[in-house]
Amino acid sequence: MLVNKKGMEMVQVGILIALAVGIGLIFKTQITTFINNTFSTLMNSGF
Repeated sequence: MLVNKKGMEMVQVGILIALAVGIGLIFKTQITTFINNTFSTLMNSGF
């Protein structure tokens, strides 16, 4: 029996992208706060 591996790879990539987007939406405020704090620290340190 032949199995379509290309199709399974696309399904796996789709699932990973969906998970990444979901995690990004869940932790959006924490990620934004972290990035803003990091950039403000870098700007205040003289760079």
